[in-house]
This record gives sequence, structure tokens and C-alpha cells, in this order.
Amino acid sequence: MRNIPATSIKLVLCALVLAACTPSAGVIDKGEPATPQAAVAMPATHARAVAAAVLRNGGNAVDAAVAAAFTLAVVQPEAGNIGGGGFMTIFMDGEARFLDYRETAPAAASRNMFLGPDGKPDADESLVGHRASGVPGTVAGLWAAHQRYGTRTWAELVAPAVDLARNGFTVYPALAQYAREALTDLAGTNFAAHFAALTTTRRFRQPDLADTLQRIAENGADEFYRGRTASLLAAEMARGGGLITREDLAGYRAIWRDPIDFRWRDYRVLTAPPPSSGGVAIAQLLKMYEARGGDFADLGHNSAAYVHLNAELAKRVFADRAVYLGDPDFVSVPVDSLIDDDYLRARASEANPAQITRPRPVPVIAEHNDTTHFSIVDGAGNAIANTYTINTSFGSGVVVTGAGFLMNNEMDDFAVAPNSPNYFGLVGSEANAIAPGKRMLSSMSPTIALRDGKVALVVGAMGGSAIITSVYQVMLNLEAFGMEAPEALAATRVHHQFPPDDLITYDPSGALPTEAVAGLEALGYRVEPHSWAFGNVQLIWRNREGVLQAASDERFSGASEVLRTPPP
Repeated sequence: MRNIPATSIKLVLCALVLAACTPSAGVIDKGEPATPQAAVAMPATHARAVAAAVLRNGGNAVDAAVAAAFTLAVVQPEAGNIGGGGFMTIFMDGEARFLDYRETAPAAASRNMFLGPDGKPDADESLVGHRASGVPGTVAGLWAAHQRYGTRTWAELVAPAVDLARNGFTVYPALAQYAREALTDLAGTNFAAHFAALTTTRRFRQPDLADTLQRIAENGADEFYRGRTASLLAAEMARGGGLITREDLAGYRAIWRDPIDFRWRDYRVLTAPPPSSGGVAIAQLLKMYEARGGDFADLGHNSAAYVHLNAELAKRVFADRAVYLGDPDFVSVPVDSLIDDDYLRARASEANPAQITRPRPVPVIAEHNDTTHFSIVDGAGNAIANTYTINTSFGSGVVVTGAGFLMNNEMDDFAVAPNSPNYFGLVGSEANAIAPGKRMLSSMSPTIALRDGKVALVVGAMGGSAIITSVYQVMLNLEAFGMEAPEALAATRVHHQFPPDDLITYDPSGALPTEAVAGLEALGYRVEPHSWAFGNVQLIWRNREGVLQAASDERFSGASEVLRTPPP
């Protein structure tokens, strides 16, 4: 280790010992807690170990989130990041807040920057290479959360990530496979020069990243946005024709916003506001589900009728998304109208249980792979739902030379042209058009639900547009079907978005019942495996009996833990 604060040695050693434990898809603690209970659900075993160690040593949920996020930047280079951005839904000391650290378009970005001479979008340019990157927000976001709520020192929380970058970690088989695929997809970038060694299952060390993280540990967010790291990033952009400058970095700000806050059954649900579409979508789906409660009442889980009716609701959600959603600092987003009970009852009434329908034209409402998610509850009952991303696996493929981290390709999340689909098949309008300083629309849906004023649910997922449908289905699995946390994650998930209006995809690691597939095909659907195992949901759930559970999606390599912590 190099320059790691002495106060963090105990935490680092504890984390590395725990990292050797077998990952668990779900943990349920039914014992009477002699000490306060906490829980973590992480997409990687090292992050689970680091977050749990922070909590056991007296840190709170935000402390654990900061340590976990930096750890994931080391061990999950395909998704965890400091070259990207994201969202954090927070419930701390009875206060509900939302932190927006989404990337922004550089000052030199322009509305038509990804259109070719023929006026059509150039998909490769918005996904691969230097021009595909927005100004990163992750370090600013983690710093803002820590400055407001943190109790452990910043350097102590970054230290485990420094250690893992310098001394290395053993590459797990799935990561090696992702890297092999990326070598082809990201040809023409400097990805292979830095990450070709990920294609083996040997120990992987990242000395440049370790130095970068050490500087961030010592100097805070200023290092990333105004220090040597900023100089290295700006130089990399200039070298490859990218748009991000030192001025863009110095001007970046994370933004505190109010979460979307609504009632569903006996829950108070806190979720992501714009520039995420996820929270609006979750609210719409849950409320439309209740509006059609009689139709859903006797439908079996993942039956043809159940999947079809949910698809009818989902296509209306994605139709609204395409028209209305964007960065609220640039366009008027009618959130209150979109989640209004009367509006959603009317929207739900259009769904036909017996046939596929197209959403009617959206009424005018007058009113001014790859992502990662983790969930944390601390012993005082505080909670963090954090989703952050560099967009697709390994982002733009551009590594900041001398700094060792990958840059995002989030510019593809803008509507590069009206009604032109992005990588995830999502279309958009002028509300999500490119503009300097603007935040691109997202589907990330970090969500917390309270019951009787206490945290009952912390959930989120990866998977582009499938984040929305994954979170929604897990919530229904828990509440409508009475599943426990591991079962709720293991159940096969399906996805439908609009357009098109006739495609149902399902998680390829599972399967839909044969009779369900036949029933959906009889209605006119194409039923196909999704192109990847979408979701990677990380879930903490306190059931109706008060039992705390934590679960990581067994389709992936995550790990969860229910633990005991010192009294707050």
C-alpha cells in the first residue's frame, strides 16, 4: 500500500478478508437483533466487503456508499466508474434527498454533432471514441454526499480502492469474457493497451488508477476537476478530438434535488426525478397497476395475460418518456401531471387485456451494459440507493492516459435526432436534444420505500431501459406476490418498451412458461430472449414481519449481507 491513512488499515484488512467469502444471492436474518441491523447488496464481492467493514466500524450509509463506489471503480471497470456519473436516492436522519451527479454535455457540444452529411445519426460516433463522452460527475457526487452526511474521513473511505488498484484483484470469469468481447467492439481506441490483461483470470493491477485515487483521497473532488487528473483528462480529450476541456471540468456541479415522492399502497416511495425518467416511470407503472387491479387480481405470475397487461402499461410509460422527459434545468418537465392519479387512471384504461394496442397520441399536458447499482441500510435506519454508469460496457473505450480510468459514452443517451433510437432502442424528442451543459436523459431508478416511516425497501438495477421494468417487477414480486427477497430477484423478468409495440423479451438466463409464450404469440407478440441478462438488481427488503433481507441478483457476481453494527 502507498500513503494509505493509518486509520484505514483496519478497514482495508477487514474488507479483504471478507472479500474471500462466498458471494451470496440472498441473506435473511431472522434472529432478534442484539445490536442494530444493517444490510448491503452489491454487484461485486469486494464492494460488499468494503461497505460492510465501514458499517461495522461505525460508519453510516453514506460513508459505506462512498467506499463501495470507489471500490467498484477498480473491480468493475466495465460499469463502476469515476469517468461517468449517476444518481443517489438518500434517506438520512429522516430527510429524503436526491443527488444528481449525471454527466453533462461539454460546452462545445451541439444539437447535430452526431449527424452525418446525409442528416442521419452516426451511431458509432456517439458510442465509441472521445466525442462520445460527457463531463463526468461521479467524483463530484460522492464528494457532495460525503460533505453533507459523511462521518468517516474521505481519505479513509477511498483507501480500500487505492489498495485494490495498486495490489490488484483476481479477474472473475465474467469480467474476462466482457473484456474479450470489448476488444473487438472498442477497436480503434486505447482500451486494449490498458485493459487487455482483463481477458485472463489472473491478478490485475492498475498503478495509474491507484495514483489517481490516491490524489483524490488526499485532495478531494478538486483533484479530479481542477488538479492533475483534470489536466490528464483534458489532454486525453484534446489528443483524440474530444470536446471536454479543463473549463468544462472546473464548471461541473452535482445538484441536490427533491426525489419523486408518492404513495403506493401503504408505502411512501422515494425515487429518481428528471433528468432520470426512471422515477416517473416507476410511479406511472405502480399507479396504473393499481388502477387495473381487478384485471390483475387473478392472473398468475408471468402468465401470458399478466405479461401482456404489463406490456400494455409499459408502452404508455415509454411513449410519455419519449415526448416529455429531459433535463429539468433546460426544459419544462410536467412531472406532477405525468404521475397524477386521474391522468394515470385514464392512461391505464386504454390498455386492452385481450389484444395488443398502440398508445394513442400523447395528450398535451400544460405545465411549466453498462450500469451498476448498490443498496445500503445502516444500523440507524438510514438508506442509500445508488445507480451510476459509464453507459455501455467499458463506456467509450477511451482510457485517460496516465490516470487509468475509462470514460463514459453517455452522449448517446441524448436524442441525437428526433425519434432516432439510441443503443437501448429508446427514442426521444427535443426535450432530450443535445445542448451545452445539459444532462442527458436516463433510465436509472434508485428507489427507497418507507413503511410506517421506516425503510422497508432499497432497490435499483442496471440494464438501460430494462432498469425500469426490472425494478417495477421486483416490487410487484415482493408486494403483490408475497415473495421473499431472493425469490423476487430469481424470478424470470420480462421487458417491453415502445416502440415497437409487439416485442416481449425475457431474461435469457431464465425462461417463461411454455404456455405463456404460446399465449403471447397467439396475441401477436414476438417473444425472444433479451440480448443480455438484464437487471443485476441489488435489493434490501424488510418484510411484513420485520425480517431484514438482502439479495444480489444471482445472474451476476454480486454479494449481499445482513450484518450487526455498533449502536448509533
